[in-house]
Amino acid sequence: MHGYGPTPQQQTTSRPSPATLTTVRVILVTVTVLSCGLLGWVAMLRLAIVTRRPRDWALLVVVMVLNAGLFAFILGTPDDPDEMSDASVLLMLLWIVALLAGVITYYLYVEIRHYSSLRSLGSPAPYTATAPAHPTPLPYQQHPAQQRQQPQQHQQHHQQPQPNPYTVQTPPPTPTPAPQRLDQVRAELDELSDYLRKENREGEGR
Repeated sequence: MHGYGPTPQQQTTSRPSPATLTTVRVILVTVTVLSCGLLGWVAMLRLAIVTRRPRDWALLVVVMVLNAGLFAFILGTPDDPDEMSDASVLLMLLWIVALLAGVITYYLYVEIRHYSSLRSLGSPAPYTATAPAHPTPLPYQQHPAQQRQQPQQHQQHHQQPQPNPYTVQTPPPTPTPAPQRLDQVRAELDELSDYLRKENREGEGR
């Protein structure tokens, strides 16, 4: 298990430098041409070792059989070229040319393609710098006192009764008139004063 930090990358398979590969290819092609295809199995052997594919191993066996047959055919021809028939010369030339063209073309094509695929797989992907996203503005946060004050105002607003426009407003009750106690007292006082006057007059007449 790895701790924090970037995970270690897997160690890529060591590959020879392009200059080394070019030198090896030139040597193998030159050897194959100078040997008239008799050493073409050397290039095919290197290719089978590099790619490690069953098809290349099978082609190595085919090239070795063709090289052995060509070598046996050359040994069976007379030492004097003038004694060879035209058919034998034509067959040997076609055999050599086909072997040279097939081995050199296949070897160069497969090996170059093999190392190109390894280079594309081993090269790290280019780093693309991504611009940071614009921070989204936070919603407006109110002060706790304002947050407490708003629910109270909202509650008071709901507690106040709303007037109903459809109800008929009744007029306020008219005040009842005060009892006519003063008038009664005044009348009694008048009667009492009349009575006293009458008594006084009767007393004076006697």
